[in-house]
Parts: sequence; structure tokens; C-alpha cells
Amino acid sequence: MLIAETRSQDELRTRGFGEREGQEYVLKPYEALYLLQAKRLTFAGKKDITFDSLFEHLLKHDRNIMTRFLVYRDLRSRGYVAKEGFGFGDDFRVYERGEYEKKPAKYVVFGINEGANVTARGFASAIEQIEKMGKEAVVAVIERRGEVIYYKASKMRFSQNKHDTFLVR
Repeated sequence: MLIAETRSQDELRTRGFGEREGQEYVLKPYEALYLLQAKRLTFAGKKDITFDSLFEHLLKHDRNIMTRFLVYRDLRSRGYVAKEGFGFGDDFRVYERGEYEKKPAKYVVFGINEGANVTARGFASAIEQIEKMGKEAVVAVIERRGEVIYYKASKMRFSQNKHDTFLVR
């Protein structure tokens, strides 16, 4: 979604919405949905665009838009600024409250729908990569009712216990 008006671009940027891409100022689809739902976005000359109509249009291009939107909306409602992530699926760089544009993101939050199949290897690999970047990994599990629950994740190493060996049959 392109934002043409310079004053609107500045206001959105200071609040952590959108990014400049070349000469244009662009909102990500989940940002547009969030602002439209909050009644803080209108489309010039297109009064018939509603949250539902925009969502249905976006769903045709991104089957994970609901996951992204739910996590993004929840993070914003908690006072965090969330920006596009590093490619771990439905992930966001998340800044501590009041630190956007002052410090780098502290967290990488990635969304997983309840009941989704995720391999342990893939999950561990994502956490390891996030930790190598100096960020804290947080998993956002989206329940079937749309509620988002967060879990901090970190890599753990188990050493072999030579004293207590037992046989499982």
C-alpha cells in the first residue's frame, strides 16, 4: 500500500508504520489491515474498501496473512513496534517499548498456528540463527480462537549423564 501524502508518511514513520522503498513510502499488508481495523487508514477515492474486502484480496496473495495480522495486532496492542522479520516464516523484529529508531530490535517473534506441523530441527535451527544475530527468540502461538500466546525460546544443550543410565523398554 503506497502512501502519497508526505505529512502522513512522516506521522506513520514516527509511530513505526511502513518503510521507505526507493522514492515511495509503503505499508506492509498486515500494517494496512491493522490501521484499517483501527479506523486510522482510509483509501482516497475508494470508500467501498472495508477490512473484510481488503483481507479477502490479500488472502489471495498470501495465505498466511491472518497469522501475520494477528501477531502484529497483538504486539501493537501491547505497545511494541514490530517490523518485517528476517525470513523465518511469519516473523517480526520487535523493539522494546520506546526504543524504535534508538536501538536495534531486541526480539525476533515468529508466529505458529496451533496444530501446525513444525519439525524440531527446523525450530532449533531458527532459534540458533536468531541467537547468532544477538536477538531473543519468541514464539507466538496463535490459538484457534485467534488468541496469541508467547513463549521465549532458547537453545539448550544436554550433556550426557554418565552416572544415571537406565534402560527404557
